[in-house]
Amino acid sequence: MLTLTRRSHSHPGDVIDFTLSLTAEDRTRSRHHFQADCGEPLHLQLPRGTVLRDGDLLISEDDRRVKVIAKPEPVITVRTTTTLELLRAAYHVGNRHVPLEITAEYLRLSPDSVLKDMLENLGLQVEEGIAPFQPEAGAYGHSH
Repeated sequence: MLTLTRRSHSHPGDVIDFTLSLTAEDRTRSRHHFQADCGEPLHLQLPRGTVLRDGDLLISEDDRRVKVIAKPEPVITVRTTTTLELLRAAYHVGNRHVPLEITAEYLRLSPDSVLKDMLENLGLQVEEGIAPFQPEAGAYGHSH
């Protein structure tokens, strides 16, 4: 089993030995057993509180490199035609204290029928689908 102990940022040209596709929730686990996409068993042993991001590079004790990939998962994507409506939606979802991905074009969150109904009642375009989910780390967390 390969033990991954350090996190780095990947750069073009990095030699990658394995890839590891993880959901948003899995990327919050700092000590856990996973399987690389090729089936190789891996053990994370990172500092507590580490939040992995899509594209991060994990390095083993023998310098093998594993690239983290945001695994597509069920999500709700919220779009609108105005920035103000998107900000209002982020405010209302933020009051529910759920993980939220925020971009200039959309908001993304885990499926939740109550929040979906609320967002639709605000007149927003709400679409269920499967996509990579990269929620904000939070005001006190470190996203990178």
